[in-house]
Amino acid sequence: MSRFRVGIDIGGTFTDIVLLDADGTVLTRKVSSSVDNYARAIVEGLAELFEASGLEPGDISEIRHGTTVASNAILELKGARVGLITSQGFRDVLEIRTLRMPKLYDLAWEKPPPLVERYLRRTVDERVNADGVVERAPDPEEIAREVGILLEQGVEAIAVCLINAYANPAHEQAIAGVIRAMAPDLPLCISADVLPEMKEYERTSTTVINAYVLPVVSTYLAALRTGLDAGGVAASLYLMQSNGGLTTAAAAARLPMHIIESGPAGGVIGSQAIARAHGIENVIAFDMGGTTAKTSMITRGEVTRALDMQVGGGIIHGSRLLTGAGYALKVPAIDLAEVGAGGGSILTIDPGGSLLAGPNSAGAQPGPVCYGIGGEEPTITDANLVLGYLNPEHLVGGALRIDRDRAARVLEEKIARPLGLPLEVAAHGAHLIAASNMIRAIKAVSTERGRDPRNYVLFAFGGNGPMFAAGMARAIGISRVVVPPAPGLFSSFGLLYADVEHHYSRTFRCLLSDADPAELTRAWDALAREADRELGQEGFSGPSAVIERSASLHYKGQIYELSVSAPDGVLDQDKLSDLAERFGQEHETVYGHRAGPEEPVELVNIAVVGRGLSEVNRVPERLRLAEMDGTVAARQAYFGRDAGWLETPVLRRGDLSTPREGPVIIEEYDATCLVPPGARSERDRFGNIVISL
Repeated sequence: MSRFRVGIDIGGTFTDIVLLDADGTVLTRKVSSSVDNYARAIVEGLAELFEASGLEPGDISEIRHGTTVASNAILELKGARVGLITSQGFRDVLEIRTLRMPKLYDLAWEKPPPLVERYLRRTVDERVNADGVVERAPDPEEIAREVGILLEQGVEAIAVCLINAYANPAHEQAIAGVIRAMAPDLPLCISADVLPEMKEYERTSTTVINAYVLPVVSTYLAALRTGLDAGGVAASLYLMQSNGGLTTAAAAARLPMHIIESGPAGGVIGSQAIARAHGIENVIAFDMGGTTAKTSMITRGEVTRALDMQVGGGIIHGSRLLTGAGYALKVPAIDLAEVGAGGGSILTIDPGGSLLAGPNSAGAQPGPVCYGIGGEEPTITDANLVLGYLNPEHLVGGALRIDRDRAARVLEEKIARPLGLPLEVAAHGAHLIAASNMIRAIKAVSTERGRDPRNYVLFAFGGNGPMFAAGMARAIGISRVVVPPAPGLFSSFGLLYADVEHHYSRTFRCLLSDADPAELTRAWDALAREADRELGQEGFSGPSAVIERSASLHYKGQIYELSVSAPDGVLDQDKLSDLAERFGQEHETVYGHRAGPEEPVELVNIAVVGRGLSEVNRVPERLRLAEMDGTVAARQAYFGRDAGWLETPVLRRGDLSTPREGPVIIEEYDATCLVPPGARSERDRFGNIVISL
């Protein structure tokens, strides 16, 4: 009988595989990511797990997967060769963008190259006005001619985005008909299907991104399915979306824009599930892996989501003023801030003589110096090893042998000696700089969002998160840190706690004071029917199919919107007034003020999310993991100039049934947790490590 659900998360360094039974039994495997073919590491890792545990492929009931395939295609500019057909006069929207600058006063900054080169951007003479009225229909011969030019250029996908197509998609549909007739097997995306909302650049960019990654994602998912089938694993495959919900492999292959930030979402959803089970309302989720560190907030039990995001812009920073570093993607997404700080972040000295940590990373290949697989530049992992925080002989439960002496030599040669510092002082400085970089990310989702991080609990996970969390919490003023079981694999756990979700939206622009409640109800109901239909096809109906409304609003004259939940049922004037009040409260929370009642509130977009709820409890009361062998030991660890080197006990998680005062190092298969002097650590009844500061 199939009983295990599988969560698989691909990171820049490792691929994490978790098998979870309903009784909380957990089996894990951490393997190096196969960058040339990410599916290979998954298939081989599962085979290793089956062999080690005695399980059969038929014991797997479903697979839930977070992947970086789509985001890597954009970061590395290795997506499909895309052709774009747009309205006459709008050929250069992708290059003009919104004129936003991510760095003030930086005259050397260059915007990223458009994903569609200019000669592959073709126009047709048509026009639909903002009310959806056709002013000029396109000429079918012109459409065929422009499509023919793109096909002659060997495009691998075509995106179609016409002005005001969100109000009337007839012309886009006509162009799609011509393309399907001329090239029936060519991937095709029209903006009316991808994003039927106003704002020309955002809609064009989102449609192009979907077309750009569609062949890459489709090929990857097909290869993964083939590999799983060859290994006898016939379980259903679900993909994590950027918004924190799951979608089917078929839906992800059709609209891959929803899985661009698939990987980071899993840990946030896992934090939300565990926090709810433990009665914790306010959480900052902190995930530090080998390449990047990511943070997000959970407020009053709800994940914070953004209406859009920037892809491929390096740091995904939270400021609403400094945007435009990457490619605009207007889809619901968990509100994340990300910095290039991970265990593999390379340490350098800038021309001014200052020590830098990241954003470049050694990744899985060549890796940190201590791995001995080709890395020659010192990294954060090498510094932590020199400081005594990491096991000097091995990582990942002994599967990865490391060389402390080699790390110390390279760190001394390239960092400590040029800075004129003792080795341990230079290494500790690197540790503090990395922590400072990650504190910026926490502030981006907290103080820059009008929320005080001191009122939150820090959930730390990822292979390196538990090592930095306590020091960062102390610097910010957070008093409690929670490290869940198997922290280095926790993003994979989050996949197992998520619901299936489908998001639908459309532009519905009007002043709330002038809105027709009946017309607005009909518009929301139409979106709800789409969500119901999709959920029904996946086996969700009745109480297991939940529809939730939301709305994007702003004060008239503002450029950006805020999203709030919307009242259910048939709308009337009282419910519209309630919607305006919800917007006012959110505006005050985010910006610190709200306008008076005389200021008109404008509705911009309406949306629904359809959730498919599982009939079984996905969060076991306690996870049952095999602990590493070993007894209580100790080693020297360095805690800065004031404390210096201290004899530090090295424990297992199970040893914390009795509270321990820091300094303490807790070693696990997938992560190391550092409890500094002056902090107190214990294990709660759910198996979490709780650090009090």
